[in-house]
Amino acid sequence: MPTASCACGRLSIDCEGEPAKVSLCHCLACQRRTGGPFGIAAFYPRDKVRPGGEDRRYVRPSDTGFDVVFHFCPHCGGTVWWEPQRKPDMVAVAPGAFAAPNFPAPDQSVHEETRHSWVVGV
Repeated sequence: MPTASCACGRLSIDCEGEPAKVSLCHCLACQRRTGGPFGIAAFYPRDKVRPGGEDRRYVRPSDTGFDVVFHFCPHCGGTVWWEPQRKPDMVAVAPGAFAAPNFPAPDQSVHEETRHSWVVGV
């Protein structure tokens, strides 16, 4: 069972099997959350994940009108997973938190209207 964790390793989530979907998002909220030009989410069915460790939560509204609950480490600040309320049966996990260069590539790219012009091929 692959495990995703924060930088200090105190917050983690075990994920069973392959993700149902991997999505690359160019929205401004994801850009602000990651500090980069996009965010990436690996979606797993809720019954296939097992969180561990102490977390803090940040709730923000989304463009769809449904809140998103982010779970981050109170020690190093790393966001490991989040719960999109518009998809209550799914949990989104940050692929970088797996530290696995062979992680599946995104199968979709959303919010292209706010994509940085120099980001190509994703």
